[in-house]
Amino acid sequence: MDLIHVAAALLSALLHAGWNAAVKANHDPTQAMTAQMMMSAVLVLPFLLWSGLPDLASVPWIVASTATNLVTVWALLRAYEAGGFGIVYPIVRAVAVLLVVPLAAALAGERLGVIALTGVAVIAVALGVLAYDAARGKAVTFAALGWTVAAGLGTAVYILCDAKGVRAAGSPWAYGFTVSVTNAAAMWLRQRHAGSPLKQLQVHWRMALPTAMASCASYLLILWVWSGAPIAPAAALRDTSAVFAILIAALWLKEPFTRTRVAAALLAAAAVPLLRLG
Repeated sequence: MDLIHVAAALLSALLHAGWNAAVKANHDPTQAMTAQMMMSAVLVLPFLLWSGLPDLASVPWIVASTATNLVTVWALLRAYEAGGFGIVYPIVRAVAVLLVVPLAAALAGERLGVIALTGVAVIAVALGVLAYDAARGKAVTFAALGWTVAAGLGTAVYILCDAKGVRAAGSPWAYGFTVSVTNAAAMWLRQRHAGSPLKQLQVHWRMALPTAMASCASYLLILWVWSGAPIAPAAALRDTSAVFAILIAALWLKEPFTRTRVAAALLAAAAVPLLRLG
C-alpha cells in the first residue's frame, strides 16, 4: 500500500471511532444513529449534484451495501444494548477484518502475502485484547455475543460490497454520496414510526451534524483508498478504529488507560508497517 493510502485509512479509522463513540454515548443510540444517517444525506446531496450518479455497473453493489448496512446497524445497536461499547465494538471489527481476507480472495481475487496476513492477524489480536480487557469481571450474554458476531459478519459483507461497488462506480465520490443517501432512506423507513425526517433532524441536529460530518469524511476516505489499494489491508487499517475508540474514551471520558490497552495500541501500531510493506 502507498503511504498516502495508509494515512487515509488511519484517518478514516479515527473519524469512525469518534462518531461511533458519540452515537453510543447518546441517551438514545438508535435515534442518534438515524439522525446521523439522515444528516449525512442532507450534507452530501449538493455534492451529488456536482459528482453525478455512479455508473450503472455499481447499482447491484449499492443495493447490496444498503441492505447489508441496515441489517448491520440494527445488529450493532442491539449488541450495544446487550454488551456495551467497549466489548462489542472491538469484537465486531475483529470479526470483520478476519472475514474480509477470505471474502476479498473469493470475490476480488486478492490474495495476501505472508507479511500482510501477519499484519491483519496482529490487528485482530489487538482488537481481541481490547475486548478481553473490557470484558474482565463482566458477564457477557449469549444474546450480546450473537448480535456482535452478526454485526461483524454484516460489516465484512458490506465492506466487500463497497469495495467492489466503488471500483465499478467510476468515482468514489459519486458512489459514496449515493450510498449515503440510500442508507439514510433505508434507515428512515426502518424508523419511520419515530416521525418524519425533518422532525427527527430538528430534535437531534446538534448531535447529528458533527457525527454526520465525521461519518461522511470517514466513509469517503476509505472508499477512495479501496478504489486504488487492496481491500483487506485497507480494511484492517480502518479497523484500528477500535484502538482509537479506546484512546478517545481515555482522553474524553476519562476511562482508565490500562496496561492491557497500552499493549493493544502497541500491537496495532506494529501492524501498520506490516500492512504497508505487505
